[in-house]
Amino acid sequence: MRKVSSFAVPHLQEYTKTSFSLISKDFISHFSSLPSTSTNPINGYQQISPQSSNTHLKSCSKTQSLHFSNVKTQQSQAFNTLVEQNPSQLSSRQRKIKERSELEEAFESAKTIQEMIQVFQEMEVSFDERELGLPCLRIGLKLDQEGEDPEKALSFANKALNVLDRDDKLSLPLAMTLQLLGSTCYSLKRFNDSLGYLNRANRVLDKLVKDGSCSDEDVRPILHAVQLELCNTKTAMGRREEALANLRKSLELKEMTLERDSKELGKSNRDVAEAYVAILHFKEALPFCLKALDIHKAQLGQNSVEVAHDRRLLGVIYTGLEEHEKALEQNQLSKKVLKNWGLDTDLLRAEIDAANMQIALGRYDEAINTLKVVVQQTGKESEDRAMVFISMAKALCNQEKFTDAEKCLEIASGILGKKEKISPVEVAEAYMEISMLYETMDKFEAAISLLKRTLAMLEKLPQEQHSVGSVSARVGWLLLLTGGVQHAIPFLEDAAERLKESFGSKHYAVGYVYNNLGAAYLELDRPQSAAQVFAYAKDIMDVSLGPHHTDTIEACQNLSKAYAAMGSYQLAINFQEKAIDAWEGHGPSAVDELKEAHRLLEQLKKKASGVSDGNMMKALPLANSSEHVVVSAIERQRNATKMLNQ
Repeated sequence: MRKVSSFAVPHLQEYTKTSFSLISKDFISHFSSLPSTSTNPINGYQQISPQSSNTHLKSCSKTQSLHFSNVKTQQSQAFNTLVEQNPSQLSSRQRKIKERSELEEAFESAKTIQEMIQVFQEMEVSFDERELGLPCLRIGLKLDQEGEDPEKALSFANKALNVLDRDDKLSLPLAMTLQLLGSTCYSLKRFNDSLGYLNRANRVLDKLVKDGSCSDEDVRPILHAVQLELCNTKTAMGRREEALANLRKSLELKEMTLERDSKELGKSNRDVAEAYVAILHFKEALPFCLKALDIHKAQLGQNSVEVAHDRRLLGVIYTGLEEHEKALEQNQLSKKVLKNWGLDTDLLRAEIDAANMQIALGRYDEAINTLKVVVQQTGKESEDRAMVFISMAKALCNQEKFTDAEKCLEIASGILGKKEKISPVEVAEAYMEISMLYETMDKFEAAISLLKRTLAMLEKLPQEQHSVGSVSARVGWLLLLTGGVQHAIPFLEDAAERLKESFGSKHYAVGYVYNNLGAAYLELDRPQSAAQVFAYAKDIMDVSLGPHHTDTIEACQNLSKAYAAMGSYQLAINFQEKAIDAWEGHGPSAVDELKEAHRLLEQLKKKASGVSDGNMMKALPLANSSEHVVVSAIERQRNATKMLNQ
C-alpha cells in the first residue's frame, strides 16, 4: 500500500501554502471600489469585508487610523471653495492644496502597481511622512497580492510600520501592516521573523476588541488572514500540531461570516481534513471531510470535480483507518467523476490509488493487472510511471517475487534520480517508500543508503523538518537492527527532537523513537539513560494508545528490563507485573506473550532474592509527554515506521 500521504499529495500541496492574498485581495478591491467622497480612498482599509460600509470607522473611532483621511477632508473642503476660481488667482497655499488633492485622486484611480508607485513617488514630495503610512500599506498589500517582488513589498510594509507603530497606539492598519510583514517574511523564508510579526498582529487585534476600540466584526477578516498565515508559517517550521490549531481557528472565523452551506466553507473543511491527514490523525479528519462532501454535493451536485476531490481524500482517510473496502468504494466513485470531466492526470493517479487499495486488501493479481493498464498511459520519464513501478514492486513483494520486485524498484529509482532537483519533496517521499520495500526484502544496506540520500535532500528544505525527523528515526532503527548501535544513537536523538517539535510531545511517533533509543542505550550498557527514555515512551503510549495496547505493554517490559540492568529488581518486578496484568486482558490471543512474561517475572524474583532493600534505586519520574516504540516486536515496528513517513 502506498503510504497514505502520497494519496493526498494533490490536496496536501494546497494545504502546505494556503492562499494569503485573502486580506490583500479584499482590501485592495475595497480600495479601488470605494465611491469618491470627502474621505480619502486610501482609507479603504475601513471596509474590511464585502458587507461592511463607511460606517465601519465609527466603531473604530478610538484608533489613530484616520489622520490621512482627516487631512484630506480638510483639504477637500478648502479646495471646494476654490474650484470656481481662475488657477492664476490661486495663492501658493491654494495651489498646494489642489496639487495634493489631484495626487490623491490619481493614487485612488491607479490600476497597476507601477502606476501606484509612480504617483506615490510624487506624493513623497508633497506629503509629510506621517501621511504616507496608509499609501505604503496599500502598495505593500498590492505587491504581496501579486507575489512577484516580496523584497519590495517588505520595504513598503516597513515604511508603513514606521508611521503606524508610534506612541503605543493600536489600530487596524497597524494589525494589517504586521500581517503584511508576516506574509512577506514567509515568502522570503524568514519564518522566525514571520512568526514574530503575526503573533504581534494577533495580540493587537485581541486588544482592539477587548478595549472596545473595534468590534469582533471589524477585526474578523484581518484575524482570519493572520490565523491562516500563522498556519502556513508554523507548517513551514515543522510545527504542524500548532499550525492545525490556527487552521481550525480560521475555519471557525469563516463559519461566523459565511453562509452555512457555502462552497468556500466546503473547501475550508477539506483543508482541515487534509491537515489532520498530514499528521496521521485520520479519525479527526473524517468528520471534516464528510462535511466538505455534504456541502459540495448540495451546492455543486454529485458529479462535480470538488466532490471527486472530497471522495479521493475520503479514500485516503478510510485507508488510514484500515477500512479498505470503504476506501476502494470512494475511489471508484471519484474515478467516475474524473473520467466524465476528462481529468486524465487525476484519473491516472486515482487508478494508482485503487491498485494500492487492492494490495491492502490482498488482491495482488488484480492490482498488478490494474497497474499493467495504467503504465501504458504514463510518459517514460514521468513521476507517475515511477509510482506505478513502486506499486508493482509492492504487489510482487507480497507474492514473494523479490527478483521481479527489485527490477521494478530499479526502474523507479532511475526515473526519480532525474527528478531530485525538480521535485525534491515528491522524490523524497518515493525514496522512503522504496526503502520500506527494501526492508521487506531484508535489503537493509540498500534501504539505509537510500534513506541517507533522502535525508540529504530534505535537510535543505525548512518546511520538511518533520520528514527529516521521520527519516532519521528509520535510519536509526535500521542501524539498531543491523548491529550499528553506536551509529544509531545520534539519528534517534535527532529524530526525537524534530518529531516532538513537529507533531507534539505526545505523538506516538515520538514514543517509538524513545523506545528504540532506550534499546540502544541498554545495548551500550547505559541502563539509567535507557530507563529514562523507556519511561518517556511508556508515558506516551499510555496516553496515545492506552495501557492495554500491545506496544504499550512491551514498552512497560522494556522499562522493567532497564531497571533490572540497574539492579533495581523490585521496581523491575513492579513493571513486569503490570505487563502481565495487561497481557491477561488480551485473552487467548496473547497466550505465548503471557507465558513469556511470567517466565521473565520468575527470573526477576530469583535475582531480587539476593539483593537487599538498601540497594534498591528510586524509579525515574515518568514524563508528562511522550509515546511508544517496541524493539522486540520487529514487524510491528516496521508498520509503525511506515506510518512515520506517510
